[in-house]
Amino acid sequence: MAQVTFKQQPVTLLGTEIKVGDEAPDFTVLQNDLSPFTLKDTEGKIRLISVIPSIDTGVCSTQTKRFNEAVTELGDDVAVLTISVDLPFAQARWKASEGLDNAHTLSDHRDLSFGTAYGAVMKELRLLARSVFVIGKDGKVAYVEYVPEGTDHPDYDKAIDAVKKLAE
Repeated sequence: MAQVTFKQQPVTLLGTEIKVGDEAPDFTVLQNDLSPFTLKDTEGKIRLISVIPSIDTGVCSTQTKRFNEAVTELGDDVAVLTISVDLPFAQARWKASEGLDNAHTLSDHRDLSFGTAYGAVMKELRLLARSVFVIGKDGKVAYVEYVPEGTDHPDYDKAIDAVKKLAE
């Protein structure tokens, strides 16, 4: 399992660690209107899943904005999904305040379906570990990053390059 710290303290990740080449597991999270959302809802698209501990922090806010801005220019064949355990209402408020109404922010607060399926639940905090997954149209995982320190930024360039390579 990936070794991760949060504020320099080791945390235990629960769930199944994802590796490049794996079939992307499905999950059920909540959209901002409380309706269910699954990976299958974006079937046939390239998916960049940006996982954050909380939308209301600086690094998480920057990560959400940066991936949405960089990847949306690639067109309708690419979906950017930001997943956290924030309540859907907090996610909707953040999107409105940042002017990112079209961003897909999804909540895993109810049953940690995503976090468990992708090995991203920080047991000690009941938050998701900062991570990035790129999934091809074929449903295979093409890129994985579990950020070693949860308060650090992910490698934006590598993740965006993985999406661009699949979009070619």
